[in-house]
Amino acid sequence: MARAVTLFTGQWADLPIETMCQKAQEFGYDGLELCCWGDHMEIDKADQDYCNQRKALLKKYDLKLVAISSHLVGQCVADKIDERHKSILPDYIWGDGNPEGVRQRAAAEMIKTAKVAKMLGLNTVVGFTGSPIWHLLYSFPPVTAEMVEKGYKEFATRWTPILDEYEKLGVKFALEVHPTEIAFDIHTAHLTLKALNNHPAFGFNFDPSHFGYQHVDYVKFIYEFPNRIFHVHMKDAYWSDKPMHVGVFGGHMNFGDNRRYWNFRSLGRGKINFENIIRALNDIKYRGPLSVEWEDSGMNREAGAKEAYNFVKFVDFEPSNIAFDNAMQKE
Repeated sequence: MARAVTLFTGQWADLPIETMCQKAQEFGYDGLELCCWGDHMEIDKADQDYCNQRKALLKKYDLKLVAISSHLVGQCVADKIDERHKSILPDYIWGDGNPEGVRQRAAAEMIKTAKVAKMLGLNTVVGFTGSPIWHLLYSFPPVTAEMVEKGYKEFATRWTPILDEYEKLGVKFALEVHPTEIAFDIHTAHLTLKALNNHPAFGFNFDPSHFGYQHVDYVKFIYEFPNRIFHVHMKDAYWSDKPMHVGVFGGHMNFGDNRRYWNFRSLGRGKINFENIIRALNDIKYRGPLSVEWEDSGMNREAGAKEAYNFVKFVDFEPSNIAFDNAMQKE
């Protein structure tokens, strides 16, 4: 049976949830990965009745609910908080903006998010973690090994109590490995698992678009963490083969500016090799959803979402249950 092709609603949160359901059905999707912003999944309102209503709404449009995602609040659990975060947080999490208060309220919200997932009958929450050491990425002024180690310890101190609650509930947290997070490539993903003592509730949302332009081997990532890939985002990216006006750090240019070295692109229009990704996912026996996170500043999103669904249906395939050369051998 082919994997479900779902649509992450994070880039569509300006639309009411029912409008989003209508469009996803029209585009052909099997289900949704609901973001926890806009009115798609409101954690502060989500009691059992609310969750039942959400499930009924998706059922009305013949859509599965596969996961909920809390990238924005999750980002604030372990981040260095400043005015950037105010624009992505609900007022009740931001409060007076005191950084430690923001982090504590964000942590409480992430625990409640796991409880909401449980009420919805889900076992996966996707999101970000934030990072107390992302600002140390470029090692000047010189960054010591002790500073990095301290950052991972702080991350673990903040996230382990959250993950303990996830484990009690039978829910897993899938970090989208991504620049600005505690894990943004293969090495830092290993460091993150080590810091958490391989916590059973913690794993990854695999999104190759964040690896490609960094020149990180995204297929190797699948084989490195076969038991920790809890969810998959299908998203493409393009990067230049020649020197550009702006390099890999982005030059403070907005996404979509074609003078950048790299940009996200609609599926099939970038450089990510999805054929090899599907073969690797088959090898590790990943049977979860393939969730389209549609991002392309240069393309109409409705046209892109329809095209992306068809692309995933084409590129995904089941593994063989027989060796092709068996028929050539004597019994």
